Amino acid sequence: MTPPSERTLIVLRHAKSDWSGGQADIDRTLNARGQSQAPDAGGWLAEHFPTIDLAVVSPAARARATWALASAEFSVSPEARVDDRAYAASVNDLLEIVRELPDQLRTVILVAHNPGLEGLVSALTGESVTLSTSSLAVLGLPGPWSELASSTAVLVASGRVSRDGLG
Repeated sequence: MTPPSERTLIVLRHAKSDWSGGQADIDRTLNARGQSQAPDAGGWLAEHFPTIDLAVVSPAARARATWALASAEFSVSPEARVDDRAYAASVNDLLEIVRELPDQLRTVILVAHNPGLEGLVSALTGESVTLSTSSLAVLGLPGPWSELASSTAVLVASGRVSRDGLG
């Protein structure tokens, strides 16, 4: 699955987290369901986007754990960078992160949280998506990261990965 565009942005909402402990929100990790969701997402990504140039990951434990499990499904794990701004980020925060990406990067995945991710997809594509835990959206971008603006991207695919594929 290669979108007809210059660049590809994949957004991945973290897998299902554990609410059983009394830890701070940023420290919550994945529950058992989340630990099985993340590799499913990673397997789909590795099949459809085997070359991801960079993963930008929220510092939250659940986002880092999601990416660790998902990226383990790649033959060569993509480079990852934790960006503190991606935690509890607004649409504008996420846009800033994406607009700062170097132009030599062609495919980037952003692993973060709602409502920011749904808002970002909506702002960039003009389409509304629901990103439940471990869901993703693939956006085709027409030009440089720095020129990304409202309704300039195309929603190529979105949904949660299951045994039946993306849906």
